[in-house]
Amino acid sequence: MAMKIRLSKPIDAHDESLTELDLRDPTPADVRAIKALPYALDREENVHVRPDIVAQYIARLASIPPSSVDQIDLVDFNSICWTVAGFFLTRASQTPTT
Repeated sequence: MAMKIRLSKPIDAHDESLTELDLRDPTPADVRAIKALPYALDREENVHVRPDIVAQYIARLASIPPSSVDQIDLVDFNSICWTVAGFFLTRASQTPTT
């Protein structure tokens, strides 16, 4: 499900000021292009976001250049990191139904 993310500080992208980002759902093509998932699991299966990888997903999913991703407020970036990871984790963690 696509998400609209409100930014606490505007960023510049495509010669305009953005106060929100529209993140589309990632596709297998995105994963193949980036060649990595936006999270990693440790030995205890705790989820850790991978900010360098998430930044690539943000650029693709919001259709903004990487230089615009670098302008995102750090608190917003952290929140968006978990949102992007959630695209990959939410459905898999749901209890299957028969």
